Amino acid sequence: MNLIKAGQDLFCPSGLPLEKTTHLCIASHQDDVEIMAAAPILECFGRSDKQFTAVVVSDGAGSPRSGVYADFTDEDMKKIRVQEQHKAALIGGYLAVLQLGYTSAAIKQRENKDLVNDLCEILLKTAPETVYVHNLMDKHPTHVATVVKTIKALRSLPKDKRPRRVISCEVWRGLDWLCDSDKVILDTSPHPNISGALVGVFDSQISGGKRYDLAATGRRVANATYFDSHSVDSCESMNFGLDITELIEDDDLSTDTFVMGHIEKFGRAVKQLLETVG
Repeated sequence: MNLIKAGQDLFCPSGLPLEKTTHLCIASHQDDVEIMAAAPILECFGRSDKQFTAVVVSDGAGSPRSGVYADFTDEDMKKIRVQEQHKAALIGGYLAVLQLGYTSAAIKQRENKDLVNDLCEILLKTAPETVYVHNLMDKHPTHVATVVKTIKALRSLPKDKRPRRVISCEVWRGLDWLCDSDKVILDTSPHPNISGALVGVFDSQISGGKRYDLAATGRRVANATYFDSHSVDSCESMNFGLDITELIEDDDLSTDTFVMGHIEKFGRAVKQLLETVG
């Protein structure tokens, strides 16, 4: 691959070529992958016919820190977070993880063609069947910028080189509000020891003051319990996703139109229920 960003990190514990990738996650930060894409990680775990690869776009600097990490510089934190991401790849049995090292400011630059081109190179090299991305309705600006850049990269590919499916996933905003017919159920029940360890390995974030390990597990259990009020739980733990494949099938469909369509659909459903029972 001819990536533009210098200093990127490629860790390939499987020893397999990137072309063996079937499931690809493109995320903003170290630990985003493990929060948003636990289901495909677990789906591929221990399999020879399915392989998971992760892409982390940012350099990991600027995160909150306390305790033993309180006096760490941004450069220190970048090194620690790269190492933690390597540990997660080993625990989860990833084919590979690529860390591109862009700053958050660069990711959010509207006209950052370098990032789009790098993502395009990775997508062509890995040729995944399914791509997992951030939620377009997420409240973290870097997350939204990352998925927007990913959509641009996907749209730049020839039609026959694009993945079969693209799923947006929960991190800073959940997707439990979506109409049930629009939810993609991502079962995170298998191997709970593995899914717990995947997030738990990011000690710089957890000891640094953010209990992402508890929050990720709690959301998944809550999703499974509250998904259907009139039947027993179909699984013990789940994330919700939204299928956004339409955005790479129709290059003229704007992300604004796509997103607002789902928000307005939710509004109509709430209004209809209130009118029905009121």
